[in-house]
Amino acid sequence: MTTAQAETGRTVTTDIPARLDRLPWSRWHWTIVIGLGTVWILDGLEVTVVGNIAGRLSEPGSGLPITSGQVTGIAAALYVAGACLGALFWGRLTDVWGRKKLFMITLAVYLAATALTSIAFDTWWFFAFRFLTGFGIGGEYAAINSAIDELIPKEYRGRVDLMINGSFWLGAVGGSLLSIVALNTAILPANVGWRLTFALGAVLALVILLVRRHVPESPRWLLIHGRDEEAERIVSSIEQRVEAEREEPLPRPEGEITIHQRRSVTFLEIGRTVFSDYRRRAILGFSLFIGQAFLYNAITFGFGAILTTFYDVPTGDTGYYFAVIAVGNFCGPLLLGKLFDTVGRKVMISSTYLLSGLLLFGTAWLFDRGSLSAGTLTACWCAVLFFASAGASSAYLTVSEVFPMETRAMSIAFFYAIGTAAGGISGPILFADLTGTGKVGDTVLAFQIGAALMCAAGLVAALLAVRAERRSLEDIATPLTAASSSAARATA
Repeated sequence: MTTAQAETGRTVTTDIPARLDRLPWSRWHWTIVIGLGTVWILDGLEVTVVGNIAGRLSEPGSGLPITSGQVTGIAAALYVAGACLGALFWGRLTDVWGRKKLFMITLAVYLAATALTSIAFDTWWFFAFRFLTGFGIGGEYAAINSAIDELIPKEYRGRVDLMINGSFWLGAVGGSLLSIVALNTAILPANVGWRLTFALGAVLALVILLVRRHVPESPRWLLIHGRDEEAERIVSSIEQRVEAEREEPLPRPEGEITIHQRRSVTFLEIGRTVFSDYRRRAILGFSLFIGQAFLYNAITFGFGAILTTFYDVPTGDTGYYFAVIAVGNFCGPLLLGKLFDTVGRKVMISSTYLLSGLLLFGTAWLFDRGSLSAGTLTACWCAVLFFASAGASSAYLTVSEVFPMETRAMSIAFFYAIGTAAGGISGPILFADLTGTGKVGDTVLAFQIGAALMCAAGLVAALLAVRAERRSLEDIATPLTAASSSAARATA
């Protein structure tokens, strides 16, 4: 690595990004996956548990003066609002302060808020800490996806990112099953079971926080922010560990990049980069997040009501059905993830979006004809969400790798906030009216709206998706601080 002085800071020529990308898969990479990726399980656990315990919280003797509607309405909206604001607030700080500092802080916020939710004694307390829990989780998305993409080798980036984002549904399975036990008054008192579910989330977060201490700062971020010596020490240490594990020398890295180091990038530069220089990619990100948000709300928001209204499934049994579709959701990214690195991003993103949309259209048609039972409807939802989950996870992958390094966390935060707001605010307003009427035609329309938006996003991906598979992040989108690179600047 060579350095020179420049008017705006030092100029550094380095092969560190190439050295990270040429690493073979190792135990060290698994520590990154475990340390950073497992928080999505907490998110899935959190969201599912709250939905399932709403009925118990509203019952006399729960220890909390709250109604079921307040839990699924006001508290849910506050969680979503917290997640959106947290993503934007922490996303900016992730680009300025670094990945590691923020993924430690945001997890600590989540841990504290969840623990304090478990001791809620009044409605306002419950509302306040649901908001703060979302505030921490929202920041996690930007910090974690940034760090993962910058630490995982280019050959594996797609499948790892999909698997990690898809692990949300492992938490959903756990949340469904945990709520069944927690709500059983033969096992736990009515005012204790729901509190223990939140306390368990806090304990799991503490374990993850301890593991994360061993995850390093992103060397790519350190390079740009004038800490190249620290970046060199981290990468050299990783290389030594991988060589010792494989008992053979690593292949030579290919390519260097020269950057003018800077401490920060202004909001104006971020906005101009994302929405002017890379506007086609911004349209792509917007389409992917909106499409998946509405498809998921079309199915999951009225999930319990559809089963109880049309198939007489007892309210206490809906958790079993949800656990089944949650498994389908996790299997999609797990089994299809490798294809995003081999077949390619454009083909896989567009096909998963289109297939899930078309399958939901088919489900709507069968539902309208009265051809489905509770079991077969759940099977249809599983098929839809198998592909939709891989597509939704690829939306996070897309916005985390197609914009320049200096804007990465803020870009993730922005598109996450758009998708979460659309899915958590406008989606429920629309779909609650449709699925709540008890009319077959209205529920069919809800399915068709979600399917249409998912298909539209798939068509946008077919036209605009970036062929990012097995390419370095610097090749996909040249850093704003780059002076020259062995790869040409990506076409926006």
